[in-house]
Parts: sequence; structure tokens; C-alpha cells
Amino acid sequence: MEETQVIHTEYSEVMKKSYIDYAMSVIISRALPDIRDGLKPVQRRTLYDMHELGIKYDKPYRKCARIVGDTMGKYHPHGDSSIYESLVVMAQDFKKGMILVDGHGNFGSIEGDGAAAMRYTEARLTKMTQEAFLADLDKDIVDFIPNFDETEKEPEVLPARFPNLLVNGAEGIAVGMATSIPTHNLKEVVDGVIAYMKDENISTKKLMSFVKGPDFPTGGVVVNQDDLLAIYESGQGKIKLRGKVAVEDLKGGKKRLVITEIPYTMVGAGIGKFLNDVVKLVETKKTTDIIDVSNQSSKEGIYIVIDLKKGTDVKNLINMLYKKTRLEDTFGVNMLAVCEGRPETMGLKKIIEHHVDFQFDLATRKYNTLLRKEKDKKEIQEGLIKAYDLIDLIIEIIRGSKSVSQAKDCLINGNTTGINFKSQISKKMAAMLSFTPRQAQAILEMRLAKLIGLELEKLIAENNETIANIARFEDILNNYDSMAAVIMEELKALKKEYGRKRRTLIENGEEAVFEEEKIEEAPVVFLLDRFGYGKIVDIPTYERNKETIEAEYKEIVPCLNLGKLCIFTSLGKMHQIKVLDLPFGKFRDKGVPIDNLSNYESDKEEIVLICEEEKLELKTLLFVTRQGLVKKVKGEEFKVTKRTIAATKLMAEDTLVFAGEVRPLEDLVLQSKEGYFLKFSEEQVSEKKKSALGIRGMKLGAKDYIKGVYLVREGIEAKGNYKGKEVSLNRLKAGNRDTRGIKQRG
Repeated sequence: MEETQVIHTEYSEVMKKSYIDYAMSVIISRALPDIRDGLKPVQRRTLYDMHELGIKYDKPYRKCARIVGDTMGKYHPHGDSSIYESLVVMAQDFKKGMILVDGHGNFGSIEGDGAAAMRYTEARLTKMTQEAFLADLDKDIVDFIPNFDETEKEPEVLPARFPNLLVNGAEGIAVGMATSIPTHNLKEVVDGVIAYMKDENISTKKLMSFVKGPDFPTGGVVVNQDDLLAIYESGQGKIKLRGKVAVEDLKGGKKRLVITEIPYTMVGAGIGKFLNDVVKLVETKKTTDIIDVSNQSSKEGIYIVIDLKKGTDVKNLINMLYKKTRLEDTFGVNMLAVCEGRPETMGLKKIIEHHVDFQFDLATRKYNTLLRKEKDKKEIQEGLIKAYDLIDLIIEIIRGSKSVSQAKDCLINGNTTGINFKSQISKKMAAMLSFTPRQAQAILEMRLAKLIGLELEKLIAENNETIANIARFEDILNNYDSMAAVIMEELKALKKEYGRKRRTLIENGEEAVFEEEKIEEAPVVFLLDRFGYGKIVDIPTYERNKETIEAEYKEIVPCLNLGKLCIFTSLGKMHQIKVLDLPFGKFRDKGVPIDNLSNYESDKEEIVLICEEEKLELKTLLFVTRQGLVKKVKGEEFKVTKRTIAATKLMAEDTLVFAGEVRPLEDLVLQSKEGYFLKFSEEQVSEKKKSALGIRGMKLGAKDYIKGVYLVREGIEAKGNYKGKEVSLNRLKAGNRDTRGIKQRG
């Protein structure tokens, strides 16, 4: 019996390693697409399995249940639902720029209806998928790797002929990261690739004269064209989308709005949400101009009709729909993909660059394989042509040999031992033979019909063609321009056969501005949960649920419904949100991410303070940074119209850790990570402009930083905490600014 080996290690280290392994597995093997073929593993495996099953575009459809079961059993052991969902999305023309699977049956709708069960639906590959993703797999064009149980082989990547990552886009949530890549027009992307191949130093700006921007299958209008260059250079940003709205005149001077294209982000449940939002605008009396709204969409396309009252200000109403519903929405771009085994965010040029490198790798492997086959063919053809002139001698050798191996040995090495010849001349001639082993085998397998004269002519013609092919393949392999020309020709052929007109219009649209009916000013309460979702409730709702709200929400700010909220963040910025832009509703209603209503970015900055703009001018704000700088700023400096301003100046690698109202005669207590507490009067803090750096409030050690900030007033008890031990801040001995403070014991 083997001895059990016990490994002593830190539990935290085991958990850390296990979690990293799990995270990388999800990132690489599940959630993110490969930059080379733009496919996630489940998509790649499903398409390859359909290829192996022979479910081609010109063959009958096969049940999706068969495809899913075969894929799961051979290549993707992660459950049938993920495979079927992937298969369905690849067949939905309202989600993909170019569908990869031809679905037969109910594959869901643009309005969010789910696909039928896999036992009812059928599918097959599209012609484009076969030609652009699965062709030449027999030519050693990509590496094949063992499947999960090493009983099958699967391609590491499919030999995609165009940048599928751009054309079909991608969406995926991994561990700690997510990808969101919009779809693009095949014609434009091909033109962009060809432009890059002709000039590798081409700029992103020049590339965008070809790839003008996203091209969503649902059409719509991109209205922030000027922002696209920065998005495509960095691979990150926000695209502002609008639906396409037409105004139709009716009898009696009435009009109606007809929405024929929707923002891509509205696909699915978003259409129902849009209709509900329009109804809410009427119910809450935000508008009285809408008589009726109906969804008359069909297989032919989107057709949402909004009937209007006579005399409606149509432009104002359309702008209200843009502002108050998802008719105008934001598509967050994060072009993240697996590149050389690790996740990387890339801009347009980088993606095209990697694609072109991949195409040269594919072409090199393909033409090396073809060249090898042509050379083998040439060798056999030359052997057969030579054999034609010696056919009588060869027949004599075959008839005089006792075995095939004896005849073969004579053809290769001229060994005549044991072979009966009719004459010594024949024997001498046989001894001079020197066919290659492959030629000898072909001669022995040659049919008698090949002896006809016309067959020789055909063989010579084939040999000439083979020699021409060898010269062509060698030129392609040895000449960059020749290989580039071949790749470009293939791209042009794909563009010609499968390209289509652009659906999404790109422009610099006017900011949607509308006049709303006057709303009475009223006090409300702003609530922000720990996930960054904000909303407004009225005072009675807040009072009824006060205990629950204070337990569940991290920010609770009383304000006026007509006012603005100022959000101060760790990056030293101040963002503004109009209270009216926030959803007003019941206590349990879900809010909206405040990222969507402002320039605040929850993944890059943390909220330090939220306060009402109206009350700011009566306050003096205290700012404290992580590196111990302090200053006071008059609140009136933050009465601005811009949505985002710099609230304070920060040194490199410093962040804002505290912002709050400071009153006369208050003491400021700074707590450092190392347990130092420094108490001094607010009078020692200089008043400065918002654009100025602060002054040093506390001396810090090399690795120390500010962890806590407290404002203490005489007569009001205040407590701090260090390593679980309570610290009475009132009892701390007052000191001077710019000193070390008192060290507390843990």
C-alpha cells in the first residue's frame, strides 16, 4: 500500500492558487473569444462537430439535439444548455453580423422570445461558414489538440478567413473581466484588412476611412461619431445609439411616429421595456401627447407605432423618447480577447494586425502542405512517364519475379537476382533501373489501361500542370507580395459573395433636448445600493422603510426633485446627476446604474461623498488625500454647469479618501494604516481653490497612508477603531498639523 503524502501549506495560498486556476480556465476556455477566429471554445467545437457530422449547407438539416449531444460527448463536457444557447445565437440574424449556422424551426425572436427546445429545432452549417471557417482543415493548416478525455482530436483554432471578432462581435463575462465587441460590416472590414496589408504603418484614423464604425444587425443610428476614433484606438469606450424614427402624416392633421430600427442594446426584453416606458410617460403625465402605442413588428422587421395628438411638438416628443426611454442607449465597448494565451484589450489596428499575421501563418502551412503533395505527385508522374518507355522491360521483370517485393527491389535498386529474363540484354537494362520507392509502388499498381497512348499524353499534361503548381506554390511561400496577393484575393472573393450594405447610420447627432411640463418642487431621498444602482423615493416611503433602507443602502441623501446631486470620487473628480434623471418609484423598485447617468466609472473610481448641489454654496468642504494632504474649499466653487469637473488637484498616484463639510471649531482627526492618530483644529487647514494642491496634514512613514478621517466636535462623543480596539477620539491629545501623531496599540 502506498504511503499518503501530507503537504503542509497555508490554506490561503491553496485558495489563491485554486481561484487563479479557476479564473484562467473561465477566461481562456469558456468566456472570451480567441482573436484569431473570433470564437469562444463552445462555438468552435459546435461548428467543428457539425463539420465532422457532415451537416453541410447543401445537405439536409439535422436535429439540434443530435448536434448538441455529439458536441458535448466529444468536445465540450460543460452541459447541453450552454452548447444549445451558443448554437441558437450563431443562427440569430438579429444578434450576429453574419450568421454561422442555418437554423430551421423556432430559434427565438428579436423581441426576446426563446428558441424552441433542441428536440424540435434543426440546423446545418451555412455556406459561408464552410468556406470561411472550415475549409482546408485537411491541409495541416491548424494544430489539432486532444479533447477532454484524449479520445478525439479537435482544432485549437478554426482557420477563419476574415476578422470574425470584428464582423460578428462578441459578448462574454469572465472572472474579473468582460468583453463587449460590436458587430461590423464585412465589406468594410475586408477593405480595412487589405488597406493594412498594403501599408502596415497605416493609422487608426486612416483605417476608419474603411471601417467607419460598428454596423449592428438591427440598424439604428450611432450619434457620437467624433468619439469613435478614441474608442477604436484604445479598444474601450461608449457608443451612443438611437433607433430610427419616421414621422407619418395622418388624416385630420394628426401625426404618428414609426420606429423601424432599434438600438442593438434593445434586442430581446428591451423592446417590451421600451413599450412599458412609453406607457409610464403617459401614466406619470410626463407627456399628454401620446394617444396610443402598439408593436406591429413581424418577420419583415421592427414596426412600432406611436399615435400622437393633433398639434403635438413632434421634435420635442422624439427628444423626450431619446432621453426617457431606451430609444437612445449606450453600447459599452471593451474589445477584450484571448491573444497568445492571455486576455488583452486591443484597438482596431491591433486586431487587424493579429488577423493578418494569422492569415500568413495559415497560408504558409497550407501552401507547404500543397507543395509537398505536388512534389510527391510530380515524383510519381515522372516515374510513370519514364516507365512508359520501358514498359516491355517492366512487364518482363514483373512476369519473371517470384514476389512483388522482388520486382520492387529490381525497379528501385536494379537487383536482378532470382528474376527470369528472356535475354541478357533485358537483364543488363534491368540492372540499370533506379526508380524511387514511391515511383516503383505506383508502377506496380498501374492499370493496363494506362498503356494507351492518350493516357500518356494526359499524364504529360498533368505533369506540366504539377510543375506549374510547384513553381506557383514556391513563389507564394518565398515571396511576401505573392502570399499577400493570394490572401487579398480570397478576402475579395468573400466580400463579393457575402458582403452586404451597411445597416447602421453613423453621424454626429444633436444632443436630445426637450421641454418638459413644469414639475412642482418637492423633497425626496436619493438611495444608492452597494451595486451602484440609484433611485429616488418620496419622504413618506423613506420614513416607512427607514430601518431597512439604512441597513441595505450605502448612500442616503435627502434632496429636492428639481435639484442636482454632486458625486465626489477618489480620482478627485466631481460628477453631477440631475435628480429628475433618476427613476422615481417604490421602495423595492430596482434603480439604474449611476454610470449610465453620468461620467462616473464604477470600475475606475470610488465614491467619497454625495451631496445636493443646492446646499453646497453654504458649506465649506474639507478634502483629505491618501498621502495626507488636506485643504478647505468654499462650496460655491462647485456650482457649475458641467457634468464633470476636477474637484481637487492630486499628486501622482495619490487619491482622495475624504470629502465632507467642515464647520468652525471642529477638530480633524487623521488615522494612518500603521495606527497613528493625529488630532488638530480645522483652523490649521488652509482654505484653497479647488484647482490647488492641499498642504500636508500628517507626516507619514514610507509605506504608511491615511486610512480614516474624522471630524470631532466638543461635547459630542466620537469613536475610532484600530485593530478591533475602540479609540476615543475626544480624549486624544490635540497636536499640530504636519506632525506624526500618537501611535495606538492594537
